[in-house]
Amino acid sequence: MKNASSLASRSRAIRMTMLAVAAAASMACSAAPSYTAPDDDFKGRVSPVETPVIYPGTLVKLAGSNFKPGQEVQVLYQGESVTGKPVVADSEGKFTTQTQIPKDAVPGRHPLVVSVTKPAAAAVLPLKVSPEVPLSGADQFNIQSQKLVPGLYQSAYSAKNNAVFVASAVGRPPVSRSELTKLDADTLKELKRVSPLSAPDRRAPDGSSQSGGLYAVYGVGVDDANDTVWVTNTRQNTVAVYKQSDLSLVKQFEPGVVSHARDVVVDGRTGKVFATAARSADVVVFDAKTLEKTKSIALTSSVRGPQAAPFSTMSLALDEASGQLFVVSASGDVAVIDTKTDEVKKVFAVKGASSAAGVAYDAKHQRVLVASQGSDNLVIADANTGEVLHDVPVGAGSLNVAFDPVRELAYVSNRGSGTVTVVNAEGKIVANLEAAPLINHVAIGPKGVVYAVNKGSADAEGSDHIRRIQPKN
Repeated sequence: MKNASSLASRSRAIRMTMLAVAAAASMACSAAPSYTAPDDDFKGRVSPVETPVIYPGTLVKLAGSNFKPGQEVQVLYQGESVTGKPVVADSEGKFTTQTQIPKDAVPGRHPLVVSVTKPAAAAVLPLKVSPEVPLSGADQFNIQSQKLVPGLYQSAYSAKNNAVFVASAVGRPPVSRSELTKLDADTLKELKRVSPLSAPDRRAPDGSSQSGGLYAVYGVGVDDANDTVWVTNTRQNTVAVYKQSDLSLVKQFEPGVVSHARDVVVDGRTGKVFATAARSADVVVFDAKTLEKTKSIALTSSVRGPQAAPFSTMSLALDEASGQLFVVSASGDVAVIDTKTDEVKKVFAVKGASSAAGVAYDAKHQRVLVASQGSDNLVIADANTGEVLHDVPVGAGSLNVAFDPVRELAYVSNRGSGTVTVVNAEGKIVANLEAAPLINHVAIGPKGVVYAVNKGSADAEGSDHIRRIQPKN
């Protein structure tokens, strides 16, 4: 009897469980949303506004556009709304809302889900939270600052003439103001300044002909063997060569020689000039003596398959002693080219480098250093294997990096946070220097001196300056 009673109790329990499951399923079915016609022509966009850099604890305003009038929008993170009640797109398909970033938020790209109804759609907003690195170590350096012309992009040092050459350009095409400036490397006194030639007329979006502006200069590299300066004319997809002495034009190459020319370096040992074609996977090679284009070196990603990002050439780092040219891709790949043979020795991915832009080389330790705008970091990797040795959060929008082999220090220009972070060979921050808005580029000069240039806006304090940063010891 006891066993029969126990069996009956178990049967009742099973029936009750089954009834509960059926009830839950019924409730789930009744609560399930109806699959109405989706928004097959969804073009809605949500992006942060008014806050160019987002740190932990920031209140972020989000603006939506290109939605259909009346669509209801919620922004979710890990399944929970971070903007409160849904907002409704107005008659122009626009709305604004806001979200509070927690103070303990971990820096990185956080996927916010934009959930839309009436009609239904969804999108992912990768919201980047940047590391807030405190200022430090200014007492370790002597820093000079000199205001120059607007729109500073890059600088390069000539050991032969103890001069710094600075490229600048203002605005979008057609660019009407651009200069190449020569400075005394010790005093930052301006020695000479010239404007480029007028570029050929260009075709406007409506098909009409308009002024081509100037052959605006952006990247710059020096050739001490031939007393010349090479510049990239990014907007015209070409390069030009000037004399170091008086900045007179030696040769203006025709448009189309280098697609969206970005960086240029000169190898004095081989007599070659290398320029990156940023809208392609090519490095273009020139003869420094004859001033002729000799070839293009095509680079491919280290990742294979449909998900692989193409190699997109950005910055260059040349090590003349070993005959190696390091090329960084926006995808995070680094290619190593033999400068004697122009052969690609290897291509490897640098883990943790997102939207990589800057590259430098530590020859003593055989390490490659990559600065990345998308991940706000400096990644130090083994140049032979690609193994990541140090991943250092340095500041918002890490754009370029220069390495001083004497003191074994890397200098990273953080465009978003307006700082130059100094990192030693072991990945430790030894200083974080306040620079200026939109710090753009860093270049190594004599005895560990670093030159940093920034753009900024006309009304921002410290804009359009070059800074000479010299370690005290």
